[in-house]
Amino acid sequence: MPPLIIAKGLSKSFFAGKETISVIDNLDLSIDEGRFACIVGPSGCGKTTLLKILCGLEKPTAGSMLIHGQPPDPKKQRFGVIFQEDSLLPWLNLLNNVKLGLELCHIDNAEEIAIKYIDLVGLEGFEKYFPHQISGGMKKRVAIARALAVDPEIILMDEPFADLDAQTRSMMQKELLSIWSKLNKTIAFITHNVDEAVFIGQSVYVLTKRPTKVKATVSIDIDHPRSRLSPPFISYREKILGMLQEEITSL
Repeated sequence: MPPLIIAKGLSKSFFAGKETISVIDNLDLSIDEGRFACIVGPSGCGKTTLLKILCGLEKPTAGSMLIHGQPPDPKKQRFGVIFQEDSLLPWLNLLNNVKLGLELCHIDNAEEIAIKYIDLVGLEGFEKYFPHQISGGMKKRVAIARALAVDPEIILMDEPFADLDAQTRSMMQKELLSIWSKLNKTIAFITHNVDEAVFIGQSVYVLTKRPTKVKATVSIDIDHPRSRLSPPFISYREKILGMLQEEITSL
């Protein structure tokens, strides 16, 4: 089967007054269906812009981004998007936060579906709680449940665990892997944390500094669950860190 996602010669520029700023330049990548793909790169290199193009919120200046051979269209395709900020509505309880996307899509039996995904992320019994009554890790689980509830073909995650403490972050990485193994969704996951990328990703796309290209695609050939202390894990981590260091030192 051809890859689910294909970017070919993708470029994106923005206009700032009379100046044109090139963020992405002639970028190529492909992601197979069901793949857990992580994207790493120097700060400000355009990772979030790439994700916005992938879900149709931004249009490329040149080249193409295709899903099943067609440009992404949020009106026709379902994307689950999870950002660093969980964006839960504080006046809605957890059940209604998860139901929101379903109701906007006019999906029947929204409450039944929402409860199913609340249970999947381990929050059974917390349906009536409000966001201010739960921890940061639990808020992330609600955000994941909300994204999954609409049955997206692709899940886009932009540093979703960056604001969590180390222990909660490690726990959420394991939870996400468990959910992905059950649902077999395609995930594009942006992170600044190379350790995280090697721990959860099947493929790691290393981006260059601006204007951004794909410097390398690293397939992580280690079975899950992975040990951060194993020699193969350390080898992959050091390899990717070395690539990023080359980009940072040449800024």
